[in-house]
Amino acid sequence: MKKFVQTLKNIWSIDELRNKIVFTLLLIFIYRIGSQIVLPGIDPNELAKINANSKSNGMLDLLNAFVGGSFNRASIFALGIMPYISASIFMQLMTILVPQMAKIQKEGESGRKKINQWTRYLTVIVTAFQAAATITYLKSLGNGAAIIHAYAPYFWLSTVVLLTVGTLFVMWLGEKITDKGLGNGTSIIIMVGILARLPQSFLHEWAARSTRGAGGILIMLIEIVFLIAIILGIIMLVQGTRKVPVNYAKQIVGNRQFGGARNFLPLKVNASGVMPIIFAQAILFLPTVFTGFKNEGWARYFTDHTNTVYMFVYSFCVIAFTFLYTALIFNPKQMADELKRNNGFIPGVKPGQPTADYIGTIMDRITLPGAVLLALVGILPGIFQKLFGMQQDFSTFFGGTSLLIMVGVILDTLQQIETQLLMRQYDGLMSSGRIQGRQTVASGI
Repeated sequence: MKKFVQTLKNIWSIDELRNKIVFTLLLIFIYRIGSQIVLPGIDPNELAKINANSKSNGMLDLLNAFVGGSFNRASIFALGIMPYISASIFMQLMTILVPQMAKIQKEGESGRKKINQWTRYLTVIVTAFQAAATITYLKSLGNGAAIIHAYAPYFWLSTVVLLTVGTLFVMWLGEKITDKGLGNGTSIIIMVGILARLPQSFLHEWAARSTRGAGGILIMLIEIVFLIAIILGIIMLVQGTRKVPVNYAKQIVGNRQFGGARNFLPLKVNASGVMPIIFAQAILFLPTVFTGFKNEGWARYFTDHTNTVYMFVYSFCVIAFTFLYTALIFNPKQMADELKRNNGFIPGVKPGQPTADYIGTIMDRITLPGAVLLALVGILPGIFQKLFGMQQDFSTFFGGTSLLIMVGVILDTLQQIETQLLMRQYDGLMSSGRIQGRQTVASGI
């Protein structure tokens, strides 16, 4: 405890780090205030009644989790940062699949600025389409009762404009956190949205358990123990790497010797991050779209995450998308060429194509257990809800996209703080070793 207090004092004594933390907290506070402001023309009390009687709705629940409940509240930040994330993912895939885009990306700072600008333009387009879809959703499934009739003629235009402006403002907040705050502004905003639901979910679960007496409280304690164990397991999954030994040939230039060092090539067990889970949830959301957002007939199997059919199809999709996305973002040939260019080689493996084949084989071997573990993490909320009968909103913190993002972003933020401490000759946050975030051993969002 004494070391923890001293670490906090060290953090607060660094002016630059203190200013970054205060600036980040201020922008987060602004974001949370905006998430409570309801769109004009919506009766919040009527909407709350409708949400209380509504059932799980697949991808919309995922969106609501990412924006901290703003979607169900019909807030001006209802779409949050997600349109920007969608645009960023699309541009990332384009830089991999389209040679012209890949060439622009390799132009350095100017190429990066071009792609960022195109991403912003694409964000506006994606947000406008999602805003129109949100209006359709608000007018369907009985939600139309929450729209004030006197404001109905202006509702469409004002909602599209405000949701688009709200998303752009949240995007601006994320960029400012990245530039002047603790970094990873987009990820921090998503994490804040996820964490905002935790206290209410915990209280709902506690209220449900406490009515059952001592037995219910015991089950609650067991659930907390399982939650801690799952978090530790996800940390291992996020940070897990296979270290491939790499040697660098010696070079003598004049009287000086260069190279000759021994290093490691870290291959990530979970190279694809949370993307396979997001893609799988998007695919499983399609049946609900085709049935007009109704959980009826065969579509109900893909909205209930405690259903065995849902778990099987979901796991298969996660494993398939893990291999697909890893193949898109991981290029063994390019890695082998970089090693050869820098006079590096893997002991016992010839440079060039044999090295690329060797790295590709190892990556395939470690991707399979990583994909299986990722699929298990994705279905854990359904498993725990079915086993313990816990509240659905609390069960989402036992795995899935929410917990993966939350753990990864917290590791990244702690790594940023620890780097600032070590730069100024302070001890790190942990005595047992340095904290590793996704920036070093695992992919970001």
